[in-house]
Amino acid sequence: MPYPQTPIDRDYFAGRNDFQVIGTAVPRADARGHVTGRTEFFEDLRPSGLLHLKMHRSARHCARLVRVDTAAALAVPGVVKVLTHKDIPNNLYTPLKLIGVTPDDEPILAEGKVRYLGEPIVAVVAETEAAAHAGAAAVVVEYEDLPAVFDVEEALEDGAPVVNEYHGNNYFTYEGHHCRRVRFGDVAEGFAAADHVFEWRYQSSPIEQAPVETTGCIVVPQPDGRLRIHSDTQACFFTLDNTALILKSDFNQLRIVGGTVGGGFGGKVDVVVEPVACVAAMTTNRPVKFVYGRHEEMQVSSPRAAERIYIKDGVMADGTIVARQVVDYIDAGAYSRHTPYGTTKAAAHFPGPYTIPNVWIDCHCVYTNRTPSSAMRGFGVTIGDFAIESQMDRVARELGMDPLEFRLRNAYRDGDMKAHRKVAEGAALIEVMQKAASLVGHELPEELRSMSSLEGR
Repeated sequence: MPYPQTPIDRDYFAGRNDFQVIGTAVPRADARGHVTGRTEFFEDLRPSGLLHLKMHRSARHCARLVRVDTAAALAVPGVVKVLTHKDIPNNLYTPLKLIGVTPDDEPILAEGKVRYLGEPIVAVVAETEAAAHAGAAAVVVEYEDLPAVFDVEEALEDGAPVVNEYHGNNYFTYEGHHCRRVRFGDVAEGFAAADHVFEWRYQSSPIEQAPVETTGCIVVPQPDGRLRIHSDTQACFFTLDNTALILKSDFNQLRIVGGTVGGGFGGKVDVVVEPVACVAAMTTNRPVKFVYGRHEEMQVSSPRAAERIYIKDGVMADGTIVARQVVDYIDAGAYSRHTPYGTTKAAAHFPGPYTIPNVWIDCHCVYTNRTPSSAMRGFGVTIGDFAIESQMDRVARELGMDPLEFRLRNAYRDGDMKAHRKVAEGAALIEVMQKAASLVGHELPEELRSMSSLEGR
């Protein structure tokens, strides 16, 4: 069946009865197991001889590691193994290297320096969870404190402390530029021609996903030398491939058992527990469990990035937006994780679902001495949407215009060129807003009710 040109093409759908899912309530395949308690999560596994892994984490935001002494940890009863960066075959990675996002910039276990509070330094493997905790607490680390930077704009100032030396600057470089850029039309001309120019700043803080099930895995060595990884990862093959690269192993030497996740929302895609648990299992030839406590989940699991966004709009008296300039600072924290990708998404998305002839966007992926940020439910888009739609409401109020009318007059229609030079297809935004207005009893004049996404401007 051909895919419809637009989801609001009544002629196309008229008389069809072969759609079995759209518009119906379809039970989830895993619903019965969840509500009856029969669903098995990775922590339900109880392999014989299970060891427990816990981390000694950085007590500093930014410091040189002068001395790391593990002797006292090894002396704790029940401690079987202590791992440092020297035990990791490839101790440096970025999770997105498989799609060409480099340089590798994050150690699995800290080497020479820590760049955020809670960064893992030493992994302690023990017979019991209590012994692993005691061993991790017994590790002695001597620090030489270094200046830290926590504000995204301060991080980009001349003379700011360099957070991550693998980049050399406190920003990710996009094709030779210090930010991800979009240039469409001429914003200077647009602002000069506008009847009104409005500019506001928007800010968000890091947002923790807070899943019921914390991040973790159990790794079980197999008789044939392979490793079976039971994980709550949201991306099984992504995790397998990245773990193999860190272990310098063939991909077929690992098997991921996963897909059952007790809440993730994007936060379980970073490959932060599996590699070191695999090393521990390989070196002890015993199953190893590494799972975050709730404190760790809140402190060091990567949140949605904080953002600071400046939006400047040039608008005509009739409500037509003729120019939009956006500067966005996205806080990656100390390492890249998924933020360079999220920043690209933000840049493409920032004009919003509106046709604007002149657009100028700079989106900065900024490194600070904060917990690395990463994926969370539409990352790179969600906070931008908050800023864009807040801007639309504020501009409409300044113009004395119905905010819905303001949006309808600027909405994408099929055939419109987006600022990142993709043609809008299947937009349907006008029809969705018209339907929403009808459902809540918001009266629209005939001119607005007769608009269509299928009509050219």
